[in-house]
Amino acid sequence: MGERDTQWPAFVFVTSSSGSGWVPARYLAISGASATVVTGYDTTELTASAGTEVDVLVDDAESEWSWCRSDEGAEGWVPHRALGDL
Repeated sequence: MGERDTQWPAFVFVTSSSGSGWVPARYLAISGASATVVTGYDTTELTASAGTEVDVLVDDAESEWSWCRSDEGAEGWVPHRALGDL
């Protein structure tokens, strides 16, 4: 487990045998410098250009990110500040 994100303080950087990425701290049982995942989480971010329409599948108001799907079927997290009205 690493540091908290300075822009998104709800997130902690983690590394596991299956990869690494930013995870909401509330999804972890933190003990010192290590943690156990208590809620599954996919760290994929969706890349989208300005003007691209996406479907919001899950809104996580606490973290200020939404799980979205593009017209091409790609899915991932998009920060609220990059989206128009939710």
